[in-house]
Amino acid sequence: MKTLKVGDSAPNFSAKDEQGNIISLTDYKGKKLVVFFYPKASTPGCTVEACNLNDNYERFQNQGYEILGVSADSAKRQSNFKNKYKFQYPLLADEDKTVIEAFGVWGPKKFMGRVYDGIHRVTFVINEEGIIVRVIDKVKTKAHAEQIFSN
Repeated sequence: MKTLKVGDSAPNFSAKDEQGNIISLTDYKGKKLVVFFYPKASTPGCTVEACNLNDNYERFQNQGYEILGVSADSAKRQSNFKNKYKFQYPLLADEDKTVIEAFGVWGPKKFMGRVYDGIHRVTFVINEEGIIVRVIDKVKTKAHAEQIFSN
């Protein structure tokens, strides 16, 4: 697994969101962007993380940030997740893992002694020029917004 690092250009991705709209990196040109990858919609850790970001959405907006969530869930599952918790930002349904692999967050994981491939919980902060300025790979789901704001 080769995860992108600080100083790398963010990959110019395009993928469908929970409503079937095509979202691309170019949509965020000139804006700061937080892209958070999570293993599975509606699971406890992912819900806590996504809700924490949503609860701080106005603060992100006031500081010029947009937010984008990404997992390999279907558009229907992402839509249910977004609607249930009223997220104010899009969720990409990256079922073919194009975006996930472009950022290098797909790879071996361990859980209860078992090794399997999956999505690593990693967040990338991208500046207005499309350069990654921060990578958070030890995400604190309950305080993720604070992690992002505490540079």
